Amino acid sequence: MKTVGELIERNAALYPNNTAFVLDQQRLSYAEYARRARCLASALETLGLLRQDRVGILSANSIEYFEVYGACEWSGYIVAPYNFRCAGPELVHFVLDSAPRVVFFEAAFAPLIASVRDQLGSVDHWVCIDAAGSAEPLAEWAQCYHALLASGDPAGPRQRARVDDIAYIFYTSGTTGRPKGVSYSHTAALTVAQRQGRHIGADARLLQITPAFHVGGKGFPLGVMWMSGTTVLARSFDPLKFLQSVQEERITYCFVVAPMLQAIMDHPRIREFDLSSLRHAMAASAATPVVLLRRAIEVFGPVFFVAYGSTEAGNVCTLEKHEMRINGSPADIARLASVGHFNPEIEAAVLDEQGQPCAPGVAGEICVKSPVFQGYWNNSVATIEATRSGWLHTGDMGYLDEENYLFLVDRKKDMIISGGENIYSREVEEALSLHPSVAIAAVIGVPDATWGESVKAIVSLRPGAELGENELIEHCRQHIARYKCPRSIAFVVELPLLGSGKIDKVSLRKRYAAV
Repeated sequence: MKTVGELIERNAALYPNNTAFVLDQQRLSYAEYARRARCLASALETLGLLRQDRVGILSANSIEYFEVYGACEWSGYIVAPYNFRCAGPELVHFVLDSAPRVVFFEAAFAPLIASVRDQLGSVDHWVCIDAAGSAEPLAEWAQCYHALLASGDPAGPRQRARVDDIAYIFYTSGTTGRPKGVSYSHTAALTVAQRQGRHIGADARLLQITPAFHVGGKGFPLGVMWMSGTTVLARSFDPLKFLQSVQEERITYCFVVAPMLQAIMDHPRIREFDLSSLRHAMAASAATPVVLLRRAIEVFGPVFFVAYGSTEAGNVCTLEKHEMRINGSPADIARLASVGHFNPEIEAAVLDEQGQPCAPGVAGEICVKSPVFQGYWNNSVATIEATRSGWLHTGDMGYLDEENYLFLVDRKKDMIISGGENIYSREVEEALSLHPSVAIAAVIGVPDATWGESVKAIVSLRPGAELGENELIEHCRQHIARYKCPRSIAFVVELPLLGSGKIDKVSLRKRYAAV
């Protein structure tokens, strides 16, 4: 197979009756999915789209979302998925950067689009995904998704995707500034599908919680499609619905980030559900506290593995299930804080400022050579900067131990320099997470007239817990050097998250810069 569209046709031919997607009571077979993808692709061709034209989408997870993906994968259009949590100016950036001919959107986002639509002149057609079942009237400037789909030819359009076509433009989380579009070719997409399929396994039933606009929100369903399995979609994350879905849909695979896993583990009814079907659970996107991993393994069993990657590089490291030894030696326990070894299909290293490999235990920037990265869309300057010296510079800081396990310490731009000392937020966050009352914590640097920067922690406590600032700072002093400990702590109900599940430290720094 050379394109994702060919994978769609393969599954329709070989596994026509296998369930491809589930959302609540909706179930779509591979045969029907292929037919609807062809119809939608044909309808887009009728609207005047040419191969490699862009198609934007602003929506929460839905089967229609993946039909848009499928139509473009089949016919060679480029999908540009947008973060549905974005504000008006951010949406303007996404649309102007990707320049789509057509934008699909849910009715709920019509007011957002209407507020900036006069700034989005490149869009020829607006298509409302759920207009047929919505209580809201269809906007006069949009057409109905279901009517557009029905107008298409089941044979599909005349054009097909080619192996060297771009398939997607995924936008980065924006952890270091304005999000950048990352181009993914069909070859890169199939590479991701194969890698994910390795862990997902046969008879896969994926619970897809993370949003489809994120690379993980698409990458995992690609892996399931590679294995001709089933993707069970969740519109949003809710810990009780997660537990119910695992039991009722006999979920075998899921992906969770630390805040999600914390909420699941803290749910008072967790012991009521049959979770025995779960075989693989990936903890990724951002580092997961060791204490939380140990709790989760004790409840779910040895189903967890840890992965590290990025939108640009794809999957970089994996700490496999058999290496997650919560009752092992001190070295085994310490290794739970790592993200494992570099994956064999990529070349990677931890490099210093001179581009030389760092000694074991010495932090440097994680750099990779990966077949996934094709460059930033419409941004050659950022592409050249990211790929200097032949390496893709991830911007993540880490170190290798004597056995080449990688430990993340911080984003390069997030490192705190206080009184001339480098402080990595990850180490402080681990110390905070060891307190039994702490649910999740984020550490940032804030301006300090004496030290340049000082360490500030923003902490969400577990339900019903009470904890004072001085008590928590003293707790940290038992685990890390005093100069690394927070000088101030803000307690919040919840922390802001990016679409990837990472904590939004950019917004935290804005909020607390002058506090």
